Amino acid sequence: MSDSHRLSIRFVIVSCFLCLYVFMPQITNVMLAWGNITRMVENITAANYSLLALCKLISTWYHGKTLRGVMAMVMTDWLTSKNDGERNTMLNIARRGRTLSLRCYGVAGFGCMFFLFMNFLKFRRSMHQPQRILVYHFSYLYNINKSPNYEITFFIQILCGLYTALVNSSIDSFVSIILLHICAQLINLRTALRNVVDELAKGSISSSEFKKELGAITMRHINLIRNAKAVDSCYSLVLFIHMFAATFQLCFESFQIYTIVSNHFNVSIIKMAFLLLYLGTVLTHLYIYCYSAERLLIESTSLAYGVYECKWYDISPKDAKSLMFMAYRSTIPLRLTAGKFGTFSLEMFGTTVKTSMGYLSALLTMMD
Repeated sequence: MSDSHRLSIRFVIVSCFLCLYVFMPQITNVMLAWGNITRMVENITAANYSLLALCKLISTWYHGKTLRGVMAMVMTDWLTSKNDGERNTMLNIARRGRTLSLRCYGVAGFGCMFFLFMNFLKFRRSMHQPQRILVYHFSYLYNINKSPNYEITFFIQILCGLYTALVNSSIDSFVSIILLHICAQLINLRTALRNVVDELAKGSISSSEFKKELGAITMRHINLIRNAKAVDSCYSLVLFIHMFAATFQLCFESFQIYTIVSNHFNVSIIKMAFLLLYLGTVLTHLYIYCYSAERLLIESTSLAYGVYECKWYDISPKDAKSLMFMAYRSTIPLRLTAGKFGTFSLEMFGTTVKTSMGYLSALLTMMD
């Protein structure tokens, strides 16, 4: 059996388990809690997170061929870096991507620890009860109150819940690192362009050599543009869902925390810590997209400034005109879009948080 077939079978199995044991129970619980705002908010928040994991998993599998091409580009860049300057630039940007990924996994990891601990207590309390409680309540076609059906179902639901956190963290980190790698290559291109123009101005190379070097830089620029657009096309629709869901998740999680604090509910410290970590996870996942997209937007347009910063005034007008094509193309920024309706940036991050707080105000008004 080929690797692609094995991956497809694995994808189908994982997707079915996520649907049957996480997403469907959560959606069912939302409908059962209709009218009770507090319970609906809690169930919708969990359903949003699992929905995002499913959408990202499906999109990554569907666009697997395109993403493998992008990954091949990244590997080639690391293997063919020509000098220490280029490699240092790539390492510095890669460290920032690693830091973002570690923060993403760290917050999600702590949340998973509290998730496991809370459900372990739930499992321990339900072991000797006639009516046993699952992680996500759902009416299955078999008797869950009977052993070992209950234990197996409970264990599968916990694994699927942890897997949703792993999928979200992994794919968000993957997209962020790819975008930051493209940023590093754009910085290297700007440096290479400045160096080749300076060498021509000094007379170190001939006009024909300059055009050859400029042609290689231009082709490299086109490939980077193609790869950035490929990543955007693969995840644009999913990121629209992510942005939409994150807005409501921030609202609903803030509502849960506010309700617990204001009404002095008797909630365990573990659950309160889990809610705060979940809120931090949503903010972290949204931030790494916005930060990476902001860097991509800045570095893609900075290439045009690199043309103006080099000594174009010391070369012949004919050679200087060749730089205009790259300068003109660099005025069109590379973007990471949310379904073609918005562009991820730090401004969007602030707008999303502000919008979610506006929804929170409306929700609290409804409660009053």
